[in-house]
Amino acid sequence: MSKLPTARLGRTGLYVTRLGYGSMELRGTDHFPRLSAQQASSILNAVLDNGINFIDTSPDYGYAEELIGEHLAQRRGEFLLASKCGCPIEPVEVPHDRRKPHDFCQANVRAGVEQSLRRMRTDHLDIVQFHLSPSRAVLEANDSIAELLKLKDEGKLRFIGISGTIPQLADHIAMKVFDVIQTPYSLVERDHEALLHQARVSDMGVIIRGGVARGVMVKDEKLIDEYPAFLQPAFRARRKLWQQSQVDDLLQGMTIMEFMLRFTLSNPDMTTTIVGTANPAHLLDNVKVAAKGPLPADVYAEACRRFPISIPDGLVV
Repeated sequence: MSKLPTARLGRTGLYVTRLGYGSMELRGTDHFPRLSAQQASSILNAVLDNGINFIDTSPDYGYAEELIGEHLAQRRGEFLLASKCGCPIEPVEVPHDRRKPHDFCQANVRAGVEQSLRRMRTDHLDIVQFHLSPSRAVLEANDSIAELLKLKDEGKLRFIGISGTIPQLADHIAMKVFDVIQTPYSLVERDHEALLHQARVSDMGVIIRGGVARGVMVKDEKLIDEYPAFLQPAFRARRKLWQQSQVDDLLQGMTIMEFMLRFTLSNPDMTTTIVGTANPAHLLDNVKVAAKGPLPADVYAEACRRFPISIPDGLVV
């Protein structure tokens, strides 16, 4: 088994493997097929057997929480567990071009955390993150953070965080209440890079999602059509950026996915990147890549030069 490097998750003092596991592909809804019990057990136990100690999930990820509870409850002491709040408690049908409605009132925040505890058969979550980047105004109007802190005092969670994006993320960092942030970042999506640095300087743990841009550079174009309509334009834009940027000379024998993952691991401000798969062979490939660590410094610098950061209007960095 490859030895995975670890890093301190900001002020939490927890040490996490630099490669984490994102459970979205376990959802068993939309374009993710539902796994059999044997398949679910195989992938989840492989995560721990290969040394990954950080699992990220969400009530929005269909059956993922139930599968984690069913197949990993007996190994709970071997990993750190992060989930989300603000998500719908009951199943919600929404059009293909829209996200599920989220509610950050105190009652829904509490109900979501307690539901996650039941589903995952545990008495505590290591981290609970507000999902879908609610604004500071929304959090303050609902006094949402106070409810998470009550749940912390009750021992139901250890640390609080937020899954945030531009334009709200700068406010989230400035609030100085969150122990961790989670945000998208990859070679073809560097928009949040300066904010990652701000978070790290503030001693927040930095969790990266989309560190290989969901593999859109190597997927068949038709597969992008199967994702929710609101995600497709960004996926196509990242794919086009990759195709236009001429990086074959930088690969040096690496696959595109290896190059992408090692680029994300090269960022000095990230703590861990959560990469999801339902395929044990793909998981093992990811572990082997992560064990190699960052790209050579000159290759990383040149990749940054060829993929400049696009700062949206109004963002002050």
